[in-house]
Amino acid sequence: MGFFDDLKNKANELKNEALKFKNKDFLNAAMAGSALIAMADGSISAEEKQKMVKFIEHNDALSVFSTKDVIAAFQDFVGQMEFDQDIGSAAAYQAIAKMKSNNEAARLLIRMIISIGSSDGNFDADEKKIASKIAKELGLNPAEFEL
Repeated sequence: MGFFDDLKNKANELKNEALKFKNKDFLNAAMAGSALIAMADGSISAEEKQKMVKFIEHNDALSVFSTKDVIAAFQDFVGQMEFDQDIGSAAAYQAIAKMKSNNEAARLLIRMIISIGSSDGNFDADEKKIASKIAKELGLNPAEFEL
């Protein structure tokens, strides 16, 4: 039985690695959007960070990623924006644009971004403006999401 258990474990490891590779673009788009919306009002609240991590942990497409990978991707986008707002934002929108051809992923992404933006109890005009711009980048109508 040990041989078959080892074989099964190896197969599961390969599956998880394949899922990580398959969803890497979604992870990057989600973290790029999270960074853009979290920084829209000039600061990142603890509520915004917690909401993002909870969303990732409970989303099937992203749950294959470790919290460490998620936080690293998020911090990477935030760091790029803190270093140079224009270049960092351009990199974030480039990552988001990769989801444009996947309508289901694009809709999930915009819902996540809105949820993170409103997590501190105040979905302000700056955050709505960023969410609307992200929706347009994804080829979605912002009005569908009350933006």
